[in-house]
Amino acid sequence: MAGFAPDDTDAAPVPGARILVVAARFNAGIVGLLRAGALAAIERLGASATVIDVPGALEIACAAAIALEAAERAGAPFEGLVALGCVIRGETYHFEIVANESSRALTDLSVARRLPLGNGILTVENDEQAIVRADPKQGDKGADAALAALSLIRLKRSLA
Repeated sequence: MAGFAPDDTDAAPVPGARILVVAARFNAGIVGLLRAGALAAIERLGASATVIDVPGALEIACAAAIALEAAERAGAPFEGLVALGCVIRGETYHFEIVANESSRALTDLSVARRLPLGNGILTVENDEQAIVRADPKQGDKGADAALAALSLIRLKRSLA
């Protein structure tokens, strides 16, 4: 399976980075696997995470915006965002709406705020695909999302 191909720089520590992780409760078992992978990667690279749970993928961007603003007001801003969720295709158009709009909202938020983002919202056909991608012992897409955000934080720090 093709995917994120980390290199040596992706293993470089990002000391002190504060990461906001927003995780959907919908498909909780799968998202729990994503969360485990993301948090392990964040910790391994010397960053810290604050986790917020929301009902589903569509709520992730709004909750992130609220938390980002609150953290800035408190003088403790987050340097990056990791979004975790799982959207499994059903029999209706709802799949496309949730998959497309959650991604669009996160991208808009990331670009507008110059906020490093790791989008770990899986969009899959069935439970089996989701488990393979989410499981830290298999696809580990939660870790991939965290590594993507941390990579962008490294870039942002290097250009500051």
